[in-house]
Amino acid sequence: PVEHVPVPANYVLGPGDELLIRAWGRIDLDSRVTVDRNGQVYLPKVGTLNVAGLRYDQVDGYLHSAISVLFKDFSLNVALGQLRSIQVFVLGSARQPGAYTVSSLSTLVNALFASGGPSATGSMRRIQLRRADKVITEFDIYDLVEKGDKSHDVQLLPGDVIYIPPVGPQVAISGSVNEPGIYELRGETSVTAILDGAGGLTSLAGANRVL
Repeated sequence: PVEHVPVPANYVLGPGDELLIRAWGRIDLDSRVTVDRNGQVYLPKVGTLNVAGLRYDQVDGYLHSAISVLFKDFSLNVALGQLRSIQVFVLGSARQPGAYTVSSLSTLVNALFASGGPSATGSMRRIQLRRADKVITEFDIYDLVEKGDKSHDVQLLPGDVIYIPPVGPQVAISGSVNEPGIYELRGETSVTAILDGAGGLTSLAGANRVL
């Protein structure tokens, strides 16, 4: 779950997000409001304000300007409460394909963990995030597991499709290597690169002969 992590400054507000608004001074305000499907919130003594599409770091200034039209000499604090949920789809060779309801802060990797990731016949190296008939990014789980690299991870939007294609070419490595197993290939590679991916040779390996 990612509901209780700090909200980034570039988070974009949308219907279903909850705002905690407190003002003191010439106006005394303590409101917990939810953005409706029209992208608006209603504040007592102020009226209806449109906040959908604003970034989190813009909300404080926008509300202060809107309220200052009616009231002067006040201080304002705005925080996010409960965040909206979004629906995404995990399809293809997934362990548990289907529609998933996740937090609006969720990323491609969060949804992969929620769905169990690729099945035994699914690719771990060419996972696609599709949005409006376009491939936004292609994610390689090997980069995450072996290198801790999440640079191709992307924040999800409603209706996104995560497609896991069938597994690509594979190679089995056994014998005196540190991590024997079956590895999926990505493009052309060499025996040396494959051995490095398997953790290299053990101290007992005979390095002068590979079958």
